[in-house]
Amino acid sequence: MLTCQDLANCIENLQPDALPRDVARLCLLLANHVGNLDDLGDSGRLTQAWQEMGLRLQAATDQHAAMTEELETLASSDPEKFSPEQVWVLIRAIKVQSQVLQLYVGQPAIDV
Repeated sequence: MLTCQDLANCIENLQPDALPRDVARLCLLLANHVGNLDDLGDSGRLTQAWQEMGLRLQAATDQHAAMTEELETLASSDPEKFSPEQVWVLIRAIKVQSQVLQLYVGQPAIDV
């Protein structure tokens, strides 16, 4: 049975320069990504899950960065005069944030 400590050791072997908080974050992301933690005991499956999670996390990070820029622009405008497009920016921001949270809590994203 694979423990979190075992998984952390595997991650440290894959990424020896990772900070402890990054190892902990990766343990959580990988554990939420697979149905059975023991699947990650197989180095091939761990590598595959590692790559899949890396892509998902990078996509979510890129989306989050883009949304942050849009929200900063939106924050400087008058909410009473929001256009329909500005309202959609807020809705997309909620969806992007829910996708990021989904990665960490392992729950389905809110469907907006």
